[in-house]
Amino acid sequence: MKINLKNKNTLRKTVLMIIVGIIVFVFFVALSGCDESEELSEKVIRIHIRANSNYSADQSVKLKVRDKITEFLSEQLKQVTTKSAAYERLKNLSDEMTEIADETLKDEGFNYSSKVYIGKETFPERQYGDYVFPAGEYDSVILNLGSGEGDNWWCVAFPPLCFSPSGDVVYKSWIKEILDKIFK
Repeated sequence: MKINLKNKNTLRKTVLMIIVGIIVFVFFVALSGCDESEELSEKVIRIHIRANSNYSADQSVKLKVRDKITEFLSEQLKQVTTKSAAYERLKNLSDEMTEIADETLKDEGFNYSSKVYIGKETFPERQYGDYVFPAGEYDSVILNLGSGEGDNWWCVAFPPLCFSPSGDVVYKSWIKEILDKIFK
């Protein structure tokens, strides 16, 4: 019996999307039991990348820095399984994150630099679709580009869960990488 390669690839993509969907669903079911921001903040490390300003060029380079930083952190955190280990790893990577951001800024023709802060920060409530991150104090990685006074982009560095500007969930992890290898 011959299997149509196009149908086989479609099946693989469908199965992959179902598996990733299940992983995301399980994560949010686990988070739904957290009624207090304090409980949620004990489970996650947030990341903010703040643009120098709201000028379009500064906002555009922020997204380029975001892409480089999330690629780097995805690789560096893929074997990390606990929040405490992720926090220590992120502290040890702060100089490298600064170098990546500064190199990206320089390559794009900007004359300001970046600064990484790792510690606790208070955030307002954020809602993305049906998911609410309550206001509260969270362990965080803050990456200021230049003055850091522009609009920011954020996601959750641990566990590796990011949101697109439209509110869609983008899940990056070693699990997805393994599934990608299996279904290719």
